[in-house]
Amino acid sequence: MTNRSGENDARYIEMTVEADGDMDALTELLASLGVTELMIEDGSEFADVLADSDKYWDSELDESLLARSRATFYLPDDEEGRLRASVLEAALTDAGRTFTRRDVHSGDWENGWREYYKPMDVGKKLVVVPEWLETPENGRIPLRLDPGLIFGTGSHPTTRMCLEALEEFAPGAKKVLDLGCGSAILAIAALLLGAERATGVDVDPLAPDVARANAALNAIGPDRFEAVCGDAADFKSGDFDLVLANIVADVILSILPSVPAMLAQGGRFICSGVIEGREAEIVSAAVAAGLAVLGHLSSEGWHCYIMSTKSEDKAWN
Repeated sequence: MTNRSGENDARYIEMTVEADGDMDALTELLASLGVTELMIEDGSEFADVLADSDKYWDSELDESLLARSRATFYLPDDEEGRLRASVLEAALTDAGRTFTRRDVHSGDWENGWREYYKPMDVGKKLVVVPEWLETPENGRIPLRLDPGLIFGTGSHPTTRMCLEALEEFAPGAKKVLDLGCGSAILAIAALLLGAERATGVDVDPLAPDVARANAALNAIGPDRFEAVCGDAADFKSGDFDLVLANIVADVILSILPSVPAMLAQGGRFICSGVIEGREAEIVSAAVAAGLAVLGHLSSEGWHCYIMSTKSEDKAWN
């Protein structure tokens, strides 16, 4: 995690890409380039929040944010990171995208995020609490989080839907696998809701350290949670009661054939990040893989599915 004294802050390459009014198209493009951990600033979402209430964000939010529609991601400022940044710059230029690149300290991102983020109730049981704020006394289970430079704060609808589904399926689960874990918010939520053990895996080499630190914030040690750098191919078989994937449709489609082998008997696969218009593809691929769709959630143009290797008399919703 970041040294808050600023003396030894890690350095990163910050790349910000303009959405040109179509955030969905941008996130799909970046996913195709292997970039899935994003900080998204969508002016339309800010407008919705302001119109609704100041429940989650500062009520004096700068209205210039309403004009922003862009995605930001970070790469380590080392030889490999600089090479990847150059490759991405070329690809974004070819795609006609406007972008900026700058060198930053890790603290630059964290401090900007902290200015606006507040505790957030999710579902019926959880409240996601930034590590630097006090836990509200509202009877909910606090999930303390410091995302650092890693995607996963609970504010995006894809994450919220997963957290809501976990309220039903995490209690009693013995083993949980969180694919593309990011900040590990889903794995940690599963453990707080009653799961016994969880493994988080992410292709981002920064993610495991952030994930372990977030687990520690919630008094969860290595005896219950482990985080590794890797991908779904490293878990082609297993006996997981829950497999979680909050990613994008294309990645979900690529891993669906392997999911049945990952699941214990009666296990569940919860996947989210499916954008509007891709639902039929996901359901068709799930059936082809031998999975039954038990439930479906949708929010703000995104979809989340609960699947199993066998159907049940009563579908979940």
